[in-house]
Amino acid sequence: MPGVTNDGPLLDTLPLPDLMPWSVAPLRLGRGWPVAPDAASLKARWDAFVRSPQDRREALLEPSRSRTLHTAAAQLPGQRAGTEPLAHAEGACPEPVRVLHGPFDEQWLIPDQRLIDAARPELWRVADERQLFLVEQGYVPEAGGPAVIACAVLPEGRSPAGRPGRIRPLYRRPGGAEPNVAPGLLMHLSGTYGQEVRPEDLLAWVLAAGDRDAKGCRVPLPADPEVWARGVALGRRALWLHRRGVGADRPKLPGGRRPYVRAPLPARPAELLYDREEEALLVGDGRISPVPAAAWDFHVSGVRVLEQWFARRTAPAEPGTLAAVRPATWPQPWTSELLELVAALALLAQLGPLQDELRAGLGDLIGPDELRRARVLPVPESARRPASVLDLPEEGPGGQFALL
Repeated sequence: MPGVTNDGPLLDTLPLPDLMPWSVAPLRLGRGWPVAPDAASLKARWDAFVRSPQDRREALLEPSRSRTLHTAAAQLPGQRAGTEPLAHAEGACPEPVRVLHGPFDEQWLIPDQRLIDAARPELWRVADERQLFLVEQGYVPEAGGPAVIACAVLPEGRSPAGRPGRIRPLYRRPGGAEPNVAPGLLMHLSGTYGQEVRPEDLLAWVLAAGDRDAKGCRVPLPADPEVWARGVALGRRALWLHRRGVGADRPKLPGGRRPYVRAPLPARPAELLYDREEEALLVGDGRISPVPAAAWDFHVSGVRVLEQWFARRTAPAEPGTLAAVRPATWPQPWTSELLELVAALALLAQLGPLQDELRAGLGDLIGPDELRRARVLPVPESARRPASVLDLPEEGPGGQFALL
């Protein structure tokens, strides 16, 4: 049964929390040195930390109210790290894991809860090869850019604008079990569209049609099956680009528009500039082209993605800190990542007009009243809380085991 039309007010759309109820606050690292663009730097930082005398170790840690040398903490779910206070830590670095440190910026993190002020263990419990995450981005008026970012690796969740968003896993349990979707919604949509609607379809639709205002991300649900199918296909393409492809299949611009290194990047590039006339990205004295202006102008929450990506690899670190332990010269893999990021952002920008066209032609919407009649709304409070996971033993402080 069709609901209200998209000529109505914004309230005719649905808040994202009514579609994907369970959300988690962003991680709070408390210190910058346990995250880096390369895993080798993290292992070198850990080695420098555990080999330091106690008086020096405390300064290197950069203690906070939540984490000091004497704080005991449990292992993060699925990770192997010590649980004794860091004052007694020794041995090899816990194996770094890939995380989304910022929009379209995958880096590495030491998965040790003793180093992280608020690691959000409930996220780690459901992070596996089946999981996908949506990360809400901070609202900046007239800034443009996506309302949500999707990823398959664990996201830190901080918005570039400094405004906290929320992290919404697609599944509430490991192994792709129990979708994080309002109970009854997928069944109602399947009946409306005459085809099975899967959790991944809903996530793709949110990527394609979701928008935001000062109160957060809002999502229209069309009554027309053809509009839904078109939006899901568009969202699947966006998801693939947000993830920078899958496996060996990576985003590439068509031949003749594919960016290449035209002048070698220097060992220590100090600035990143863009030449619009030449469509060239200037990395210090290095030169990459062609780089579409749309890739350079791609913003999230008012921040240019390419500039932030570069700054997080080249910003000066205070001498003597663990953050200063980093590659002495620009590593070749960073150049490959930069070329890949340029391609992904340029291709995402091409989806923008298609998304605008989709939103302009939604037609009748499935509104809140219809979902209330279908008893999908209001969402039960239990759906907004994490699911219990009782079959995963986790080592607590001092080697004790916790039941969750």
